[in-house]
Amino acid sequence: MSDLPDTDAVLVAGVDSSTQSTKVVVCDARTGQLVRTGRAAHPDATEVDPEVWWRALDTATAGGLLDGVRALGVAGQQHGMVTLDEHGHVVRPALLWNDTRSAPAAADLTAELGGPAAWADAVGSVPVASFTVTKLRWMAEHEPELADRVARVVLPHDWLTWRLLGGTGAPTTDRGDASGTGYFAPATGEYRTDLLARAFGGRTPDVPAVLDPAEPAGHTGDGVLVSAGTGDNMAAALALGAEAGDVVVSLGTSGTVFGTSPHPARDPSGLVAGFADATGRFLPLACTLNAARVLTATAAMLGVELAELDRLALAAPAGAEGLTLLPYLDGERTPNLPDATGTLTGLRRAAMTPENLARAAVEGMLCGLAAGLEAVARHGLEPRRVLLIGGAARAESVRAAAPVVFGVPVAVPEPAEHVAIGAARQAAWALSGAAEPPEWSARSLRELPEPTAGDAAEGERIRQRHAEARGRMHG
Repeated sequence: MSDLPDTDAVLVAGVDSSTQSTKVVVCDARTGQLVRTGRAAHPDATEVDPEVWWRALDTATAGGLLDGVRALGVAGQQHGMVTLDEHGHVVRPALLWNDTRSAPAAADLTAELGGPAAWADAVGSVPVASFTVTKLRWMAEHEPELADRVARVVLPHDWLTWRLLGGTGAPTTDRGDASGTGYFAPATGEYRTDLLARAFGGRTPDVPAVLDPAEPAGHTGDGVLVSAGTGDNMAAALALGAEAGDVVVSLGTSGTVFGTSPHPARDPSGLVAGFADATGRFLPLACTLNAARVLTATAAMLGVELAELDRLALAAPAGAEGLTLLPYLDGERTPNLPDATGTLTGLRRAAMTPENLARAAVEGMLCGLAAGLEAVARHGLEPRRVLLIGGAARAESVRAAAPVVFGVPVAVPEPAEHVAIGAARQAAWALSGAAEPPEWSARSLRELPEPTAGDAAEGERIRQRHAEARGRMHG
């Protein structure tokens, strides 16, 4: 990073403002070495006053965490709807990605434009309840008086970046996060204001200007450079530096499957969202609402802690003796399954053990992500290795089952705040003025045992049972 100031220590910070919490990392701008961290919790909700994020950021950076930091970037949860009036005041609590009240609006918008293929052609994605465009339709229909006050709509990371810059002037965004709104076309790099107006009762509120990946958004009052920022999945991809053939599977509250591609994706089935990434390329992504929460729900049903669920699942054979769980415990994100419910099949007396149920929960969660792997493979990615991240990836039962279910080699990066690290790497990039992101030190990977021929056959049987159960229940 020759364009960085020639000093012994150049520090940058990255912020991950997620559904559950704010995480902040401070890193060496040249190497990516972690220097210090901070964290603050968010309320468990599907809508929240954005001021909660601002207070959490203040708490997470207390005690001089940002002392000496030269640049900062914000990565936020995708899709959330933050509405501002003409004075910049928040009109209503932000609707988060996991608020599904706009599922009917998603169906209506899809039909109005001519079906899923029309949306895929327009913006690379078919709208679902998580997308901002559907939340705007819901607000226009259910809160018309509030909708009339809206002058501008921004995303969570846009709002935080704007606040860091003093909350004056026009907010900005990046193409990665903008690509999750449903009214920005990654292939052309332009907003579809016609779709925005269609969603919002004919009105077109202002939207943030889209910055280039390494373009600064501005400077704080203390002179700290603030980068463009991005969405959480885009930041995680930037942190991991995935190579060709690497596909990231993230097992958090929701589960995501994604990788970088030089070509935009357009999937009329709605399984794959054709997002942009944080580097100027594209990020085909498949998502399920049901990932780590499947394990916590199963542990609660069995009356055990997560550590005991992990032990039980490890004690069961692969395939759980035919027990199959469709873990649609919170519906699904795909257009045809927003109201789906979970199903347990293959019930036989000999198989009805806590061990098999625990294993079926692990395999059911992973099968949902395996379907995502198959989907992104049809849209420009060639999965030759899975990089497994997220809280649930730390469970030994998940690590044992993943190569079997996925059918490809799996590596687990060392636990880290990947989203915040990606935001910090973007900040270092903006600070350097270089053409490419800095080459930070590679993080260690734990390569899991590759699936044997027997594993591959068992994985095929597990995926087949899962697909057959899904077909019987949901077509």
